[in-house]
Amino acid sequence: QLVESGGGLVQPGGSLRLSCVASGFTLSFYAIGWFRQAPGKEREGISCSPSVSNTITYADSIKGRFTMSRDSAKNTVYLQMNNLKPEDTAVYFCYALGPYGRQYWGKGTAVTVSH
Repeated sequence: QLVESGGGLVQPGGSLRLSCVASGFTLSFYAIGWFRQAPGKEREGISCSPSVSNTITYADSIKGRFTMSRDSAKNTVYLQMNNLKPEDTAVYFCYALGPYGRQYWGKGTAVTVSH
């Protein structure tokens, strides 16, 4: 399973770091993505790490502000979010896709950016 944490309430311009911990499988063998779903909107992909060695890609809306990283030793993926904006308010999910089509979704962690 995947478990996200690190969400919360933050003021515009602030930072948060989200964590996504995997259990029962090894993240190193999986492609990992971060998604978010804002109120009343569809879930959107915001970053993707196809493998440990491949380049991480980002959606234009977060490029330059968010950084995704992996820690294989901790079987964890992070999303460092800086210069947060009100439009970043959403529930953030991590997703893993691996061998034989195995896939996992976390239950999400809520981020609210507001004064």
